[in-house]
Amino acid sequence: MSGRIVVGYTATNAGLDAVALGARLASASGAQLDVVVILPGSGRNVADPSDAGYDRYLLDTAEKWLRDAAATIDPSIANNAHIRFGESFAEGLMTAANELKATFIVIGTAGGGRLGRHRLGTVATTLLHSAEIPVVLAPEGARNTENSAGITRITAAVGTRPGAGALMNEALALVSATGATLRLLSLVTVDLPPSVDTGVIRIAGAAHADDVLATARAALPSHITAEAVIARGTSIEDAVQHLSWEPGEIAMVGSSRLARPRHLFLGSTAAKMLHELTIPMIVVPRTPLAKESQR
Repeated sequence: MSGRIVVGYTATNAGLDAVALGARLASASGAQLDVVVILPGSGRNVADPSDAGYDRYLLDTAEKWLRDAAATIDPSIANNAHIRFGESFAEGLMTAANELKATFIVIGTAGGGRLGRHRLGTVATTLLHSAEIPVVLAPEGARNTENSAGITRITAAVGTRPGAGALMNEALALVSATGATLRLLSLVTVDLPPSVDTGVIRIAGAAHADDVLATARAALPSHITAEAVIARGTSIEDAVQHLSWEPGEIAMVGSSRLARPRHLFLGSTAAKMLHELTIPMIVVPRTPLAKESQR
């Protein structure tokens, strides 16, 4: 997969989680790792000191953070460190990713998340509603996963809404680059409203799920095979808990139908999955409407 993976770094456990996951992705795919610290730009709060001494202190601190982060990365992984400025961390990170022509942005969970789980903070929420490239979310504790775990399986939550093609393309690219296996996951039978006849709807839903998975498998290149599974449960959260997940696995989901073309928007299904996942999740933007209409 060549390309570059941008990691948004802060000197926190979440930052270390992001670096560790970014390093695993880079190692497995042959991509370059770019660790980025974002400092306040010219729009810094006027209450903050703005003298040259304070600015030098900020730069020195950022440089130390980057040295500390680099010390955790396997020397065999090509990596660079960057200091950028932005009105906000998310805005600065998106600008850096654009300048570096990154294929992924990797960030950690917010502080206070349960071990092995995701908790979205302001930065993640902003990126998941505005980024133009896939965003990779590292769960709390990802720093404890050995780089040797690699990327073993990609689970793509497939459906029929606009953006499904973009999700499949990203999943296939990552599978090809990392050598991971592919699992196609259908969630269409899960999370039904309490007012519906669940017996009838689930039977019809199961048939629809089979059709969705069959269509997705038929679109795969001849050299790639995929396991196909239907999530079972009383809710998205329940279904996710009952699925098996490998330590080296990554889940991939598409953006909500509310997303602007080429932008992210985390939908309700993905948000519910994220709440229970113990593995990283990648959220993929929609393709332009013109391309979607041609599918």
